[in-house]
Amino acid sequence: MSSFSSDLINRDYEVKIGDYFSRGWEIFKQKALLFVLFTLLLVLLSVVLSVLPYPLGSSSEDGSKVGILNIAFNVISPALTAGYYFVAFQLARGRSAVFGDFFQGFNKFLPIFLTSLVSGILIAIGFVLLVLPGIYLAVAYLFAQPLVIDKGADFWQAMETSRKLITKKWFSFFGLLLVLFLLNLAGAILLGVGLLVTIPLSSCILAAAYEDIVGLNSVADV
Repeated sequence: MSSFSSDLINRDYEVKIGDYFSRGWEIFKQKALLFVLFTLLLVLLSVVLSVLPYPLGSSSEDGSKVGILNIAFNVISPALTAGYYFVAFQLARGRSAVFGDFFQGFNKFLPIFLTSLVSGILIAIGFVLLVLPGIYLAVAYLFAQPLVIDKGADFWQAMETSRKLITKKWFSFFGLLLVLFLLNLAGAILLGVGLLVTIPLSSCILAAAYEDIVGLNSVADV
């Protein structure tokens, strides 16, 4: 186990939900338009793939078939959604960001993909096993992707470090995710348009939590 993993696992901390919302909003509003445009791009890609006919897209008579482009999109989705963290972390460090920075996830494609794949499989298995283990892991792996992005951890090291760190305050993190769920539910109620704000804002809030509890690498380390 690396020294940074040991230091984090042994660290004591408090989960300050109100502070994370304030800090997350501060990060988001610096480049709000870019966050909204990137989210809109992801939504449009999903819509296009849903209406493209099979075998390219998923549009078919029975609606049960998955097209080639859908599979490709699912493979690259973790790298794309990681873009929220890349930009949020840059802004949190006091740096600027441009739209192209949302695609930095492709520079760490393999560990990001493996983290998403392996954690997703384990969470799914956990839900099959009486649901509660799946809920536990879904919360416990919250910092896995940020650890890959910020610390350069490999996928298993990131997952285990996140799990052991978050388990110490698991119910507090569960509460944070519950509040974020309600935030996005409110965004969905607003004809779905509100999600263009609440989805990236949620990532910024989680980035703020990571910044407070784990700490960001300096600019020179990135």
